[in-house]
Amino acid sequence: MKTQLTIDLVSDVSCPWCIIGYKALEQALQNLAPEIQAKITWQPFELNPNMPPEGQEIVEHLTQKYSISEQQAEQNRQTIIQRGVSVGYEFGVRGGGRIYNTFDAHRLLHWADEIGKQTELKLALFDLYFQEEGNPSDHQQLIAVVDKLGLDVEKAHSILASDAFTEKVRKQQQHYQAAGISSVPAVIVNNKHLISGGQPAEVFEKALKQIAQNEL
Repeated sequence: MKTQLTIDLVSDVSCPWCIIGYKALEQALQNLAPEIQAKITWQPFELNPNMPPEGQEIVEHLTQKYSISEQQAEQNRQTIIQRGVSVGYEFGVRGGGRIYNTFDAHRLLHWADEIGKQTELKLALFDLYFQEEGNPSDHQQLIAVVDKLGLDVEKAHSILASDAFTEKVRKQQQHYQAAGISSVPAVIVNNKHLISGGQPAEVFEKALKQIAQNEL
């Protein structure tokens, strides 16, 4: 008997564990198909909502935010790179670079959900930041991603030039914060089961199988 699940994936486009978690989740769903299928919706979360427009050097940011040394930050980076390889995602050689505010990217993702292209845009935004060392707060770079995907560039321009979807994105952020989500990725299945963090595929597979059985 086939089971259809709904998955809300709370994440940020500058969160490496979010793309790692998604790729592992994707692998788990492939292993469980066709008995278990899922509709994934990306939900907004800002790792750095107060980040100024110019961003911050990433090692400086990480050492300040998490009270770790530069050596620990580098060890964490190597762990992320290795986990990326294990799920088929290439982070590149980014060691420095900057971290930025991502709110406008989330506004575009809300629009992309309405036109059925949210996952495509989300993955392209991950690539912009992690593989191309891009700036997901820069409107020109966001428009370039939209254009590359063949989406409506004029519509994206009008969204970014206005406050379109601002209220809706803020409301979604507040909803998940009120639900206790303080770190990402957070995978919420059928609006009630939480799987936290960038788990390995086998962890997602086991959890989804258990949830599907309970939903019968």
